[in-house]
Amino acid sequence: MRFSSRLFVGLFIGLLLGVLYGWLIRPVEYVDTAPDSLRADYYSEYVLMVSEAYSADVDLELARVRLAALGPRPPVNIVISAIDYGLEHGYSQLDLETLNRLVVDLRAMPPSAEIDTP
Repeated sequence: MRFSSRLFVGLFIGLLLGVLYGWLIRPVEYVDTAPDSLRADYYSEYVLMVSEAYSADVDLELARVRLAALGPRPPVNIVISAIDYGLEHGYSQLDLETLNRLVVDLRAMPPSAEIDTP
């Protein structure tokens, strides 16, 4: 057997073993990831859960903190994008009303004061 053919067979076996090891034996496990890295469907579900929690405890500041975990966008825009997603993907009327209630209350809340940095 020639050297080049042994090299290709060795590379193929190494690649195959690497893929098997990475996918079957020790696949990547994501632990404690930030909510802003979620897929669009889970992202919207997270926003829905925040709005449901807000309906239960009526703590708007806590809802804003929970929504802040989704990134630097204003909380109102985050909830509006979840409503848009919900309309496109068949969320129930109750879920859409819960999200809308949070948007209305967020819009009524005065903007939070930001700390200027020197």
